[in-house]
Amino acid sequence: MTKARKAILEALRLSPIPVSAISLVSQLGLAYDQATIYRNLHYLEDQGMAESFILHCSEQGTVRYYSYRNREDGVHHHWFHCERCHRFIDLGSCNYTEQLQQWEKDYGFVITDHTFFLTGICDSCNV
Repeated sequence: MTKARKAILEALRLSPIPVSAISLVSQLGLAYDQATIYRNLHYLEDQGMAESFILHCSEQGTVRYYSYRNREDGVHHHWFHCERCHRFIDLGSCNYTEQLQQWEKDYGFVITDHTFFLTGICDSCNV
């Protein structure tokens, strides 16, 4: 694994929330250019070490966010994004296994992956 991949993977592992490629460029400073960050995020995602989702926010536009994916346990998380303060809240690990299996049975397809996030207004902003 290259030095850049290790640094990006470690930044994802340590982040409690999903991060954009641009925020990783800022976080990692001048050590790696933007193209290197994007290329390595794509590689890490292809290898199952990171996952991403695209979020459209009425204020910030459309952004792809990345998070660490633990390969040993296969657990991934679901998120809530506040459209006012732009905070992410971890909704915990996935607990949709039974529902996914039911959809596979009902519709005859094989689900290989899924993404789940909610957008809205958090309790702090909803006053």
